[in-house]
Amino acid sequence: MEGGTAKGGADSLNQRIRADIEAKILTGAWGPGHRIPFEHELMAEYGCARMTVSKVLSALAEAGLIERRRRAGSFVRRPSAQSAVLEIPDIKAEVTARGEAYAYRCVAEKRRRATREDRAAIPVPSGTELLLLTCLHLADGTPYACEERIIALDNVPDARDVDFTAEPPGTWLLHHVAWHEAEHHISAAGADQRIADLLDLPVGTACLVLERTTWRSGAALTAVRVWYPGDRQRLVARFTPAGPGR
Repeated sequence: MEGGTAKGGADSLNQRIRADIEAKILTGAWGPGHRIPFEHELMAEYGCARMTVSKVLSALAEAGLIERRRRAGSFVRRPSAQSAVLEIPDIKAEVTARGEAYAYRCVAEKRRRATREDRAAIPVPSGTELLLLTCLHLADGTPYACEERIIALDNVPDARDVDFTAEPPGTWLLHHVAWHEAEHHISAAGADQRIADLLDLPVGTACLVLERTTWRSGAALTAVRVWYPGDRQRLVARFTPAGPGR
């Protein structure tokens, strides 16, 4: 028995510790990269044995919510950008990895309560406060991608104070907001006048369009549509039946 409790009590404490940590992660109180209290700190806080704490952390790691690093401690896991179809990294990191100079411009930014049209793009309740951004990403001075993003400010309140004219929203979200469910769609479409102007293309030019929505605890956080000129983007993935890169 632990702390004079029966096995049922120990199991209940185990569940409470896990629920407390999960709540902090899934509500965003502890963002990606946040260090989880050390085992001895959790032992002191909950008055339990190291075995109980270790068991909880192992379960959270297995669930993909945290990562345990030898001698360094445990940290909230950064969301994986990988899927069974392709890898979609942060656009800034993607351009840099190609050895090209990255530049960014926020073309439009506005806030409003969700309209019916907005709710067709991001599944949020009527009246949800939204931030709508149109951004242009450049590689070596050439338009590389046009990003149309919606952020549900009621679910990502910290985004209200971010200057997205200076920092790409995708980069900020990846490093500050934890999510645990995502859905993306890939399609091809001809650039309309607005997209063509932004990407410096003739109207109707074939583009690769990636759409992604992410959720946390059932609440939609953000929806994004990224337009890539068809001749400037290539999707490559290597995977086995066990999963990508395995």
